[in-house]
This record gives sequence, C-alpha cells and structure tokens, in this order.
Amino acid sequence: MPLLLLVLLVSVLLYLWLARRGTTLTRDCRWRLDRTGGADHYRCAACGAVCEGPPKHCLRPR
Repeated sequence: MPLLLLVLLVSVLLYLWLARRGTTLTRDCRWRLDRTGGADHYRCAACGAVCEGPPKHCLRPR
C-alpha cells in the first residue's frame, strides 16, 4: 500500500511538471480573442502583445 501511494505521488508530480513545461504564460498574461483581426487573433490585455492562434508563450517585452 505505501508503495502504491508513492507511485501515485511521483506520477502526479511528473504530470504537473510535464504540463507546466509546455508553456511560459504567467499570471500577468491576459490573452483575449480579438475578432477584429480575424478568427484566430489574440491580444494580451496586460501588455498589448498580438498573436495568431492560441498563445502558449508570454510575448511581454522585457
């Protein structure tokens, strides 16, 4: 039983790590669908960055 709980914990942590690795979006990213630029046009409400398709990376200027 303890071994099963340990395997479950490791698998949950591995899933969370893999899910987080695919994106660089932060809490400051506020992407909104902006249909004035097309059907797949997104604009960040926080910094004004523009992206075609669903955003996966933060485009905030540094």
